[in-house]
Amino acid sequence: MPTQLDWSDVTTIREALTRASSFLRERGAKDPVFEAELLLRHCLGWDRTRFLISTMDSVPPGIVGRLDELLQRRARHEPLQYMFGSQEFYGRPFNVRPGVLIPRPETEILVEQVLLHARQLWPDADELDVADIGTGSGAICITLACERPGWNVTTVDLSPDATAVAAENAERLGARIRFLQGDLVRPLLAAGEQVDILVSNPPYIPSADVEELEAEVLAHEPRLALDGGADGLDCYRRLCEALPAALKAKALVAYEVGIHQARDVVELLKATGVIEEVQIVPDLAGIERVVVGIRR
Repeated sequence: MPTQLDWSDVTTIREALTRASSFLRERGAKDPVFEAELLLRHCLGWDRTRFLISTMDSVPPGIVGRLDELLQRRARHEPLQYMFGSQEFYGRPFNVRPGVLIPRPETEILVEQVLLHARQLWPDADELDVADIGTGSGAICITLACERPGWNVTTVDLSPDATAVAAENAERLGARIRFLQGDLVRPLLAAGEQVDILVSNPPYIPSADVEELEAEVLAHEPRLALDGGADGLDCYRRLCEALPAALKAKALVAYEVGIHQARDVVELLKATGVIEEVQIVPDLAGIERVVVGIRR
């Protein structure tokens, strides 16, 4: 890949950081210094402490070439997580690559709510049957399996690419997961299985809004994991229609939802006839992010 930066006068780590951040700033990066530091540290293999105390050190051989290649990729809006190959979620590193949605911090709230309500509903139960619909990188199902090793966790995804990445993450993190490939809850219904807990972070962006997403999301992350239909609620309708057949007599349902969708999803849950209580949980920005349904 041809170099677009002149590195000839760069000798120190600080100078490399300045040159990289200037390049990213000119290409519209929201936080060019932060991104430049991450990219440079990735090339060096250093943590932030070593980086901060070594800024006046000479740049090791070969580093500017690697940094330049990453900068060109970032200029094409490739997500940093794909470039690094990982994203932390609930304190654990998850491998990610194109074809798999990058885990978001707000999804940790979904996991927290499942753990919280499960503890309240089944205070003495170590073994529960759990279904995560929409595997992605495996962030939800693997986190639940790691946090509650006694649970029987099944996850379903239509994408073989996502299933493959999640299986790698499960093996590396020591999570016991059953992987099924299929459309939402169909594999479970076909087998006549019922679960105590059903959790999902399905595609929820309205189709018309997908085209308005940031370039790095639209160009690189899988549309299958983003597009929720005309109003963003297609998957919630289908999931809720299946709840009477998919849930046990006492059950917990938890969904992550998009902005302005929580109230509609609450109504969909109530319309099932099997959900007796609902709660809406906001994220740190105050957006109604998680909807919880309880069948007692």
